[in-house]
Amino acid sequence: MVMAISVPMAFASLSTPLLGIVDIAVVGQFGNAALIGGLAIGSTVFGFVFASFNFLRTGTSGLVAQAFGQDDIGEQQAVFWRAIVIALVLGILLIAASQLIKGAGLLFMQPSPDVAEAMSTYLSIRLLSSPMALVNFAVLGVLLGQGRAMPGLSLQFLLNGVNIAMSIWLGLALEWGVAGVAWGTVIAEGIAVATGMVVVVARFRRSPLPTIQSILNRVALGRLFSINRDIMIRSFLLLTAFAFFTRTGAQLGPVALAANAILFKFFMVASFFSDGFTTAAEHICGRAIGANYLPAFHRGVRLTLAWSMVLAVALALAFLFMGDRLIAIMTNAPDVRIEASAYLPWAALTAVSGCLAFQLDGVYIGATWSRDMRNTMALALISYLVILFAVLPTLGNHGLWLAFNIFLLTRGLSMLAVLPRRTRKAFSETALR
Repeated sequence: MVMAISVPMAFASLSTPLLGIVDIAVVGQFGNAALIGGLAIGSTVFGFVFASFNFLRTGTSGLVAQAFGQDDIGEQQAVFWRAIVIALVLGILLIAASQLIKGAGLLFMQPSPDVAEAMSTYLSIRLLSSPMALVNFAVLGVLLGQGRAMPGLSLQFLLNGVNIAMSIWLGLALEWGVAGVAWGTVIAEGIAVATGMVVVVARFRRSPLPTIQSILNRVALGRLFSINRDIMIRSFLLLTAFAFFTRTGAQLGPVALAANAILFKFFMVASFFSDGFTTAAEHICGRAIGANYLPAFHRGVRLTLAWSMVLAVALALAFLFMGDRLIAIMTNAPDVRIEASAYLPWAALTAVSGCLAFQLDGVYIGATWSRDMRNTMALALISYLVILFAVLPTLGNHGLWLAFNIFLLTRGLSMLAVLPRRTRKAFSETALR
């Protein structure tokens, strides 16, 4: 079961950072570090806002997995439609707040004028995809909660494949640059959301539609909002760490910013590749709690953790031996290539330092232990900022990467420390129900 879920989703997740690499490579062909920096900052600002709503994927996945363990298809469908309503409302609000988001991004990042121009162009277009992107979160959450990895793989390949093709065509062939990359994403999100809705609704066709009263059930909505609130805070804190990483790089100069933007894609490859085992942990652990079967929970945790560690070491070694060639593909700017190569070992290390956190995210999401995810993330962020400001004046960019790796380690170890107590409590409560 672990491999049946994790292998397809590893490839599906890998297509997401591959998209980021292609976007960087498209803009990098113009030989302008400011364009790379503007895309990096624009992606970070959008990701900061957008991934704050990742609860539409993770919260939906955990609740659907537990309903799946209880063999309650009506509740699975009700969770889905609750998530769709929330996604549409939030997406429209994000479009309305686009000027505010751009202004806040410029104020926080404080980029140079040419970098700011590229960032503003990217965000203005990319935010138009907000409702579609958030609905895609809900669609993927249902599929993963049901353990349907292959449809999830197909949808992610469709989304990112169309995105890559359109970004290359619009950004490079038509020479639209950053604007072409952004429009490629908008088009891909639209195609993916139409396809995804058909796939999910088709699975529910033999089950009656849930009533409005069922969808708006106060107890169910209260649980959903409680989980979503904590996951949103957790995502916000995670993206705060990412934002400080990008902002610090910007303060070190456009070359350091561009180099870090390229190297950060190595970290994203590791995190998204590990997402296969994270997804397996979500479904197996959530399903085990729904069915009140502790042996399956323990087995799922152990298997996904062991395979995550094997994968992390393999990725770190691959980055060390192939990293320089990948950097050369992503940019033809000599100064950026030299800078990125100097910090490559730090980027490779993130695959190992983040391994435990990546895997336990899946356990906690499936178990809907959102409050503990929030609290451990807060602890890790505090340690990250304290170390960052302590070592940055003397170590520069090396200090930034050191603090980031410690942040990843702190998050994983704190979640591991909480795991035994939460497991005992969760299964004792399930037994009482």
